[in-house]
Amino acid sequence: MASSRIVFLMYHELELPGRPLCQSEPGYVRYILSSKAFQAQIDWLRQAGWRGLCVGEALNFPAGNSVAITFDDGSETDLITAAPLLKERGFNATFYVTAGFLGKRGYLSPAQLRELSSMEFEIGCHSMTHAYLDDLEQSGLQLEIADAGKRLEDLIGKRVEHFSCPGGRYSAKALALAKEAGYRSLATSHAHANSPSTDPFELGRVAVMRDCTVGHFQQVCSGDALWKMRLKESTRGAAKKLLGNERYDRLRARWLGERSLQD
Repeated sequence: MASSRIVFLMYHELELPGRPLCQSEPGYVRYILSSKAFQAQIDWLRQAGWRGLCVGEALNFPAGNSVAITFDDGSETDLITAAPLLKERGFNATFYVTAGFLGKRGYLSPAQLRELSSMEFEIGCHSMTHAYLDDLEQSGLQLEIADAGKRLEDLIGKRVEHFSCPGGRYSAKALALAKEAGYRSLATSHAHANSPSTDPFELGRVAVMRDCTVGHFQQVCSGDALWKMRLKESTRGAAKKLLGNERYDRLRARWLGERSLQD
């Protein structure tokens, strides 16, 4: 992959021994890595000479091997696990926070969010309530995009310039409002690398899943595994369009629950 193309990695909560997860549904847990697995991936990046960037840095597309490291939701493990580990290795990251989750069990408190920001990590917005943007009309989009970002800015005393879509789902209205609200970028969940020619309001990101081995992780960072992921993404996208978000999520939850019982 050309050095001007960068894969944006998407993480969520990290699992710690003895600490309950924020949610227990199979559809959530499959996105959760153990802290040990996350450390192994970050250590590989460092040993292989890669850099870990925040979104703002990555959008400059510096030469050399780099990935953008992003976290969604605003779990407490962003601060107590991911941030120290990244800091020790000289890596940066963007933490996309769901403003309405602040202070809830397992999530960052407002004070913890300010502490994370004070460590010079970039804070982005991941909506107010984690609603799917393509289900919302203008008033709902205002709350989830503009108002959520303003709440985060008031808490940390800094501009919040980058937004990520819950579930990777968005609409033309959402894109327009994100631009009007003053964001510099909007991240989706489309599995493609980004380059200087990528629309910053349709940035691709790749979810790092619970079953991701270090070998597969290396292929993701280099871009070699993305074509397979896009095939699966295309199938899921067709199903979402046919069924609608609510019905698709119900059927997906049922299938994942049945599969977890079989494992």
